[in-house]
Amino acid sequence: MKKTDVLVIGGSATGLVAATTAKSNYPDKSVTVIRKEKKVMIPCGIPYIFGTVGSSDNNILSDEGLVKLGVEIIVDEVTDIDGKTKVCKTQNGLEIGYDKLILGTGSMPSIPRWLKGTGLQNVFTIPKNKEYLDKLHETLNGLTKVIVVGAGFIGVEISDELNKAGKDVTLVEILPHVLGATFDDEFAIEAEALLAQRGVKIKTNIGIEEILGDTKVTHVKLNNGEVLDAEAVILSLGYLPNSEIAKKMGLELNAFGFIKADQYRRTSMPDVFAAGDCAEKIDFSTGKISKVMLASTACTEARIAGLNLYDLNTFATFRGTIGIYSTCIGETAFGVAGLIEKTAAQEGFKIVIGSFTGVDRHPGKIPDAHKETVKLIVSRHSGVLLGGEVMGGKGVGQLINAIGIAVQNHMTINDLLMMQMGTQPLLTASPAGMPLIKAAESVAKALR
Repeated sequence: MKKTDVLVIGGSATGLVAATTAKSNYPDKSVTVIRKEKKVMIPCGIPYIFGTVGSSDNNILSDEGLVKLGVEIIVDEVTDIDGKTKVCKTQNGLEIGYDKLILGTGSMPSIPRWLKGTGLQNVFTIPKNKEYLDKLHETLNGLTKVIVVGAGFIGVEISDELNKAGKDVTLVEILPHVLGATFDDEFAIEAEALLAQRGVKIKTNIGIEEILGDTKVTHVKLNNGEVLDAEAVILSLGYLPNSEIAKKMGLELNAFGFIKADQYRRTSMPDVFAAGDCAEKIDFSTGKISKVMLASTACTEARIAGLNLYDLNTFATFRGTIGIYSTCIGETAFGVAGLIEKTAAQEGFKIVIGSFTGVDRHPGKIPDAHKETVKLIVSRHSGVLLGGEVMGGKGVGQLINAIGIAVQNHMTINDLLMMQMGTQPLLTASPAGMPLIKAAESVAKALR
């Protein structure tokens, strides 16, 4: 029987970061990764293989860092883990003994059981599986009419990419607006308008009733009776935790099927850790169970698991999921961190909202200058920042990360007003009119 000190199950973002962190911090320990895929996809880059990057081969997580550190990679599928004897068995008959185990088994696309026609040819989901995605890509090359169901981030990004590739794309969403589960209406409406301007046909406030066809999809029936022509259907209806192996080995799961894990990523079984999409998360602001599944969150959790394997590190704990998202439609980017206005109100927070629209360069005549809007959601009682939303140019990705840091550190509006920020005409907004600070000023005024 083969033995290793640290065994990591899963090779995507969680597995990669967990293994590199473990080996970097405990160099005398042997670290082994077992994964099903020969080549691992960059999760957030998957929509872009259908247009911008051209191929899944241009969206691969490199193994170079693992190999250089001395991490062993085994391409196989885990079939059974005995937590008492600490032995893992694989499909190819391998048995591996371990001291510490990190589960990073990820997630799998959600397919509603009630939806008829999901088994027809040319009905697809978006898993993190290169072979599946290559087949999907190849199939779509010969087709024109594509229906995408679900207008979250992946649905929106894939719709935009397929539209750029010349497909006739219709995006169907049951909520009033695309990205409506993540953004407040004023941001979602703008994203929807941009997507429509770029050529994607959008149907909101409506769901699908059935996928039609004999052996191959030909139509999609909406729940208002309308029937759409379709040569292919892509279901982008969220993801479920891939926790079956954890359940089989006797780990505690929560009501939504996530592996229960504490702030150090420890599970209900000694020496077993869980991180990423398969693991339980608690919302940073509400304390409720969160269903957030993000590669960025997975990397943070994986790092925490790797740091706490052999001794608890009180500076490496997970106090809750903030949920920091960003996307881009054309030249306009959208970002959100923490609670949005409607969620904060639903949760019972007494809030103050502040927003400001300016320009992300100074002067505004600089060629790549873009209108930038920042909205802040703040607790009325404490002045603590609960969340923020941003719409602007390509700098939005880093700006929303800064807002996420402010949320994580319970910064108040006064803290934001006192922030010392570097500026440069080609890179940032004017220091006298920075939308983040101006939005904070509007909140401060309201709080007075």
